[in-house]
Amino acid sequence: MAELARTEGDRIVRTYYWLAGLYTLAASMIWPVNTLFLLDAGLSIGEVFVANACFSAGMVLFEIPTGVVADTRGRRLSYLASVTILAATTLLYLWAAQAEAGVVVFSLISIVMGLGFTFYSGALEAWLVDALHSVSAGDDLDHVFARSQQATGAAMLGGTIVGGLLGQIDLAVPFVARSVVLVLVFAVAARTMFDRGFEPRPLRWARIPAELSEQTRVGVAYGWNQRGLRMLMLSGMARGAFLGWAFYAAQPYLLELLDSDAIWIIGFFNAAVAISTMVGNELVEHLTRRCGRRSTLLILGAMATTLGGVVVGLTDEFWVAVIAFLVMTGAMGVMGPVRQAYVHHETPADHRATVISFDAMVGSVGGVGGQLGLGRVADTYSLSAGYVVGGLLTALSWPFLFALRRQGGEADRIAGRHEGYEGTCAAQGLPRNVSVESHPAEVLAESRAD
Repeated sequence: MAELARTEGDRIVRTYYWLAGLYTLAASMIWPVNTLFLLDAGLSIGEVFVANACFSAGMVLFEIPTGVVADTRGRRLSYLASVTILAATTLLYLWAAQAEAGVVVFSLISIVMGLGFTFYSGALEAWLVDALHSVSAGDDLDHVFARSQQATGAAMLGGTIVGGLLGQIDLAVPFVARSVVLVLVFAVAARTMFDRGFEPRPLRWARIPAELSEQTRVGVAYGWNQRGLRMLMLSGMARGAFLGWAFYAAQPYLLELLDSDAIWIIGFFNAAVAISTMVGNELVEHLTRRCGRRSTLLILGAMATTLGGVVVGLTDEFWVAVIAFLVMTGAMGVMGPVRQAYVHHETPADHRATVISFDAMVGSVGGVGGQLGLGRVADTYSLSAGYVVGGLLTALSWPFLFALRRQGGEADRIAGRHEGYEGTCAAQGLPRNVSVESHPAEVLAESRAD
């Protein structure tokens, strides 16, 4: 029986890797050229980040509604909706550039593109965890998420190199290629992704306001009202104010440092970012053998992110900026799977997609402010000033992570294949046989009583 569960669990995990990897491959094709494409379409650097801020605003607006869809109609439907909307809005970007439509039209399209990504955020992760739990194979999430991020890192590696090379031909070509790959992604998902461990239920139009209210209540009760998750969300918001801006600002900034217009260089830089993230993911496996607390890894990663961002802005040397950027993204590669595992540990299966979406929404709030504020700094002063200000801004995440560490608890303790190992930074005072699946069911009831 255990062997059957392990085999079925392996199949579920492989499907998850394929779906996450193909989605990232498609999405990443425009990443090396997106900012350059918008500049070529007639937008100023400030207007580029207004459009990007509208994308983040779309994610804020739609995280809860799309969480309702994922938690009612199912994770599969949510994923397929994401792929469809992303393909359509990518083609609309091409139309807007051809029509020289301006920042308002690009901003509106960006909002709808944000809707597409919110259908993805949380849905695929929730599908994985539900499916694994349905076959009793969900104990080692740190390892699975680390491997997942390596798979998506490899997909990003290929997508950004291809996107950069295609962009050298014409900045519009990567957008066409992305839409074509998304059609393939839809076909693969429709054939292989089916909800397991979750029972979809009808969603009637008349019930939507009540569902939104209920899911908001769930997000607050099982997310915000849990102190550990609140600290994690606030720290993510502080980093989110910088990281999205930093990634897209790197395209013109690095070419400026090189005094070059060789777009293919940005494709290979983004590939290096993917490799650094994969290295960070791989380090999770080794670090968890020596450290029993997730908060330790999150704190060290946050400090490296701050340092890397400031150095990128202070240097005049291309290679120094690249290395500092890779330190920053490598740190994010460590933090990502550790953070995911913490969130899933604290969230019950019935509300997993909603809480993940709520978490993403809080991060997107930081992204809206960061894109607008740092875009303004770049427009008024320089891109380098934006990196210095944004890097320092991420230091606001430190106090929240230190508070998370002081709280301790089961979610802070790394379990799975290294469960019970007490390293130099392991949680103190926790029994070795502590359960990794306990969820405070009374939290929502207390929220309603308030």
